[in-house]
Parts: sequence; C-alpha cells; structure tokens
Amino acid sequence: MSGHNKWTNIKNRKEAMDSKKGKAFSKMAKIIEIAARKSGDPVTNPSLRVAIDKARSYNMPNDNIERAIKKGTGESKEGRLEEVTYEAYGPHGAALILEVITDNRNRTVSELKHILSIHGGKLAETGSVKYLFDKQGAEWIPKYSLDITDPKTKEQIEKLLEALDDNDDVNEIYFNVNL
Repeated sequence: MSGHNKWTNIKNRKEAMDSKKGKAFSKMAKIIEIAARKSGDPVTNPSLRVAIDKARSYNMPNDNIERAIKKGTGESKEGRLEEVTYEAYGPHGAALILEVITDNRNRTVSELKHILSIHGGKLAETGSVKYLFDKQGAEWIPKYSLDITDPKTKEQIEKLLEALDDNDDVNEIYFNVNL
C-alpha cells in the first residue's frame, strides 16, 4: 500500500498550496513596493491602496504588507525593485508584452530568454511588438488578434504562458492570440 497514506497525501497537498500562496505573496509584495515609491500612505496613493486591497484578498499577512511598503519608501535597506517591459515573440508569431518587476535585470533577461527558447519563442527588439498593441489604462489591448486552430500550437502557447506566469519576476503578460 505504498503511496496510499492519508497523511502523506495531506502533506503533499498542503506543500503545493503553500508554494502557490508563497508565489502569490511574492508578486503582491513586489506590486506594493512599486506602488509605495510615490507615497507610503494608502490614503493619498490610490495605486498603493489598490495593491494593498488585492494583497488582502489573497490573505497576505499585514507584516508582509508593511515590509513591502517600507522597501518601497526606502526605509528598508534591501534591494531596489524596478519595473521593466519586455517584448517577445512566441510560437507561430504570437506577440507578447511582458511587464516585469525585478531587482536584477540580467538575471530576469536570462530567465526569460531560457523560458522563451524552450517553448519556441524569443525576445524581440524594443518597439517591434508594442506597435501591435494599444495602451489603455494599465491594460495593453491587441490591435489584431491571431487565431490559432492547430491544437499542438495552441498547447505550445499555453505552456509558454504558464511557464512565464510561474516566473516570480513576471507581473503581467499581454498577448495577441485567441485561445
């Protein structure tokens, strides 16, 4: 009866849930830190207020929220985060815009290149993808959508998007593919 232990199953499920929650907390902390650069007061800084509300919807502890605000306002001595936008092409000519929050651009570029190359994509030159999108508010909207009918290509793009989303530095992914 190896592998059928009730407590082992519970432990494995809890570890998976804790890992998922940890990734969400890391992303929320980065978003709060960036928003707190303008002002550490959520009353006068609406983007910080929204970020805090979103973090609380994930049940993020107040200590983590306060620590992220301190890092953003410069009270903490830890590494400074920056927002960077990368442009990329995925399989079958799919256009991607990746909004990233990182403390080390070189590491992030290397990770993104690796993920893209595994899944049939590549980083693009600045401006070679953005012209395919309109910036509306905080969301990039594609001007033209790409319809993919081949199931293998569709699966390849979905795997790419999933791998990019799993990267801790990737904040938002915009693409022009209808899945």
